[in-house]
Amino acid sequence: MPNPVPLPPPGFDELSVDEKIEYLQALWDRVSASPETIPVPNWHRDILKERLQDFEDAPDAGDTWEVVQERLRRNLNRQH
Repeated sequence: MPNPVPLPPPGFDELSVDEKIEYLQALWDRVSASPETIPVPNWHRDILKERLQDFEDAPDAGDTWEVVQERLRRNLNRQH
């Protein structure tokens, strides 16, 4: 990196929380616009291989997406 930007960048601390989130989203949008440039660590690949193998070994294990969504909704409703 030629000239690192100070952390946080100037003026960041003066932003509201919503503005900080918007700023971070804009940064991520710029980074993710070129996904081929984002490095994937080997340990991520290892975890994916393990999970794929787990699925291949027991494809019916676990819950459906619908069941998981319902569980998440119930948990969120309990918190409010």
